[in-house]
Amino acid sequence: MENKTPTPHIEAKFGEIAETVIMAGDPLRAKLMAERFLENPVQYNNVRGMLGFTGTYKGKRVSVQGHGMGIPSIGIYTYELYNFYGVKTIIRVGSAGAMHPDLHIGDLVIAMGACTNSNYASQYRLPGTFAPIADFDLTRKAVEAAEEFGFRYKVGNVYSSDIFYDEYSSLADWQKMGVLAVEMEAPALYMNAARSGNRALCICTISDSLVTGEATTAEQRQTGFTNMMEVAFSLI
Repeated sequence: MENKTPTPHIEAKFGEIAETVIMAGDPLRAKLMAERFLENPVQYNNVRGMLGFTGTYKGKRVSVQGHGMGIPSIGIYTYELYNFYGVKTIIRVGSAGAMHPDLHIGDLVIAMGACTNSNYASQYRLPGTFAPIADFDLTRKAVEAAEEFGFRYKVGNVYSSDIFYDEYSSLADWQKMGVLAVEMEAPALYMNAARSGNRALCICTISDSLVTGEATTAEQRQTGFTNMMEVAFSLI
């Protein structure tokens, strides 16, 4: 692995980031995780306000960091973490919109697979369609943790869109395929993990429902979705 640190997006030196990183789109959610879960957290990044911290959790070294919104943004940060900082495991915790009638505000979705309308995979010049999936061991342990905590959850496919304001309203077509929820980042994370030979998992909390019309505020999404964090940190 070539040492290209610091990178254009992360100002940490090699060795300042743990082999396991828990990431969130909102850097303030990363800050919340550092304050809530880490012992002796040290900030290693503030480039573009994308906060990153390293500390310990129950004696194990772990980092938390923001990754921004959308596949291009998480694609940059996870590529650099896997390929330049020696990171082996990345767990994303984020919000998602429910597409399944049995999912409600606060429920967890453990993303076993990630469908997408992004052309992120085109860079690999594959002679077909790549199916981005999570690491099985992380998925299994996340299910066990959710069961132990007593959290409501579902496991399955998410749809990761490049489009937030969808002119066509295409989500109904994905819903017919049994897709559980919509978010915006998982495929790039899963593809970068696959390409670098590392591990990844995305755990989302339902913040709104396209079925029932339920919704939450930005503040609730930033500070209130701690169950997915409990599951993520239990995997370390």
